[in-house]
Amino acid sequence: MLTLGVNIDHVATIRQARRTVEPDPVAAAVLAELGGANGITAHLREDRRHIQDRDIRLLRETVRTHLNLEMAATEEMVAIALDVKPDYVTLVPEKREEVTTEGGLDIAGSLEKLKNVVDSIQSANIPVSLFIDADEAQIKASADTQAQFIELHTGKYADAANAAIRQQELEALKIGCEQALSLGLRVNAGHGLTYINVYPVACLLGMEELNIGHTIVSRAVLVGMERAVREMKLAMRNCL
Repeated sequence: MLTLGVNIDHVATIRQARRTVEPDPVAAAVLAELGGANGITAHLREDRRHIQDRDIRLLRETVRTHLNLEMAATEEMVAIALDVKPDYVTLVPEKREEVTTEGGLDIAGSLEKLKNVVDSIQSANIPVSLFIDADEAQIKASADTQAQFIELHTGKYADAANAAIRQQELEALKIGCEQALSLGLRVNAGHGLTYINVYPVACLLGMEELNIGHTIVSRAVLVGMERAVREMKLAMRNCL
């Protein structure tokens, strides 16, 4: 069954704009679960621009579905993951100057390092997912790390300038999904997905979970988190 992971980073972004205590991303996670979220995703960035360490610890105590901790492959973040013990970890690339994550990890170019990071986390019974582009070499390298999951970066599909390019990017995601499954990897996807463009990605054979944040939080500002999550589940409905 295809599931929905709700990324609550942008709730924390609103809070950090004033360095205050509201809105609370932990409360948003509770409401997202009430709305039907199958999991909660939060990215603890090295610069702590939105989610804070305290948020992660409180989320670990309160999330009743599953907690996906997005993080860079650094010693600091590995130590935090091993201490907090999320339900799974997604390793993502990170640049201080970027507004949001740009593209996937270069697994092939950092294979030995990432093998060690994956092993250290999965040895603690925390499954690891690798956020990558739908590229044959990166998918093969991901399998070589022994990670259990990949998360296909859907940004190029979401940002496509026209229908022809969008279809081309969707086909690349389809091929990437097939290749990953053939190598024994489980497949998630996310980045830039909206109520309008989510359905074709949700229909990809073998897709397990879509991680979606910005569009849900944007909708939640207007109609509330529970309704925003329910509406996203409806947008995915024929694949649930």
